Amino acid sequence: MPDTGAARSLRRKTVAEQIKDYILDNRLRPGDPLPTENELCAALGASRSSVREAVKTLHALDIVEVRHGHGTYVGRLSLSALVEGLTFRGLLSPAGDFEVLSDLVDVRELFERGMAERIIAGLDADHLDRLDALVDEMGERIGAGEDIVECDRLFHSLLVEPVGNELVRQLSSACWDVYAIVAPHLNVITARDEIDTIEAHRNMVRAVRAVDSGAFDLAVRAHYAPVRRRIAAARARTAADG
Repeated sequence: MPDTGAARSLRRKTVAEQIKDYILDNRLRPGDPLPTENELCAALGASRSSVREAVKTLHALDIVEVRHGHGTYVGRLSLSALVEGLTFRGLLSPAGDFEVLSDLVDVRELFERGMAERIIAGLDADHLDRLDALVDEMGERIGAGEDIVECDRLFHSLLVEPVGNELVRQLSSACWDVYAIVAPHLNVITARDEIDTIEAHRNMVRAVRAVDSGAFDLAVRAHYAPVRRRIAAARARTAADG
């Protein structure tokens, strides 16, 4: 039987699954070393080329980490592949993918509103002071004609940090990363609503200090409402331009 592309792809996927099973069966943790290439070939009954291709696939997914000159290790299992995929989708078809941005905003808002009580309980005085400092920096940046993207990202990352849920933190950051990359290409990010955005952030911190989950919920809603308006406006402009 000829060694077709489909056959090679299937073999690569099979070996990749075997490597994942090996990690699970041996209870390896992020950062733990994997066997050498020769050892993997022997353990899995696979050829060297199949193992190499499988490792490349798993490396792209951040399931394994290849350290050149040192070996292969269990990866940190980040959501970088998710970010790359969603970003490419948004850039590939801007006219049809405003839904991607809307969905990302929904997810971020869902996290923050759904975990309001845990966020309020987890944020201590030091966290709150750091959040206030970020809001102050946003105001200074706007006054200087600079963007507030990085400050905004850090604010929301710090907001969910005390919850202690690594998956939520990564998903929230991933959603933000995709939005920050895709939105400028869709003419969604503008100077409009920047003052309202700062006030919404400030109100989130005030609500946490007051241990007021209702006020926190309103502040989160107020923060994401202008974002949705900008997405809707950009969608309408794109539709009008044909």
